[in-house]
Amino acid sequence: MPRRKDALLGAARVIDWVNRVGHEHAPFACATVGMIQNYPNSRNVIPGRVFFTIDIRHPEDAVLAEMDRKVREGVARIAAETKVEVQRLDQIFYYKPVAFDVECVASVRAGAVRFGYSHRDMVSGAGHDACYLAQVAPTSMIFVPCVDGISHNEVEDAKPEWIEAGGNILLHAMLGRAGR
Repeated sequence: MPRRKDALLGAARVIDWVNRVGHEHAPFACATVGMIQNYPNSRNVIPGRVFFTIDIRHPEDAVLAEMDRKVREGVARIAAETKVEVQRLDQIFYYKPVAFDVECVASVRAGAVRFGYSHRDMVSGAGHDACYLAQVAPTSMIFVPCVDGISHNEVEDAKPEWIEAGGNILLHAMLGRAGR
């Protein structure tokens, strides 16, 4: 075993490290390894190569840069400890965090209050269309609850009354912004 260069073991330790970096920057950070491909992916062959993606998110650019630095330092340290080679660690996408319009957010909040709906301000790390719209127009978002908190998944489900509440909030936020 001491002679092994197990790429999957190195990847597993990096995955754990990515998760730790996310937790260190809670509550708004997200750090995920969402895709992994193991080669040769045979039950009795030591993995010689692993490809995986790392997705880190935070609403503050400086914190995001710190998370990136920590992930990269961890990858280098783990590669040395496990005696595996990192061929590439490329940043393939960067999207600057987007702050939504304060008045739009206030209108959404006022709509929820008007109807007595429970609500809370949220930070989303997801790349919704609203991020692009915010570049050209005042923007905010309304999140509708999902059963068991599961979203962006084929089992996502929302009760009709939750969807109705989201529609009511949207309507009255828009009317409020229009001064009606």
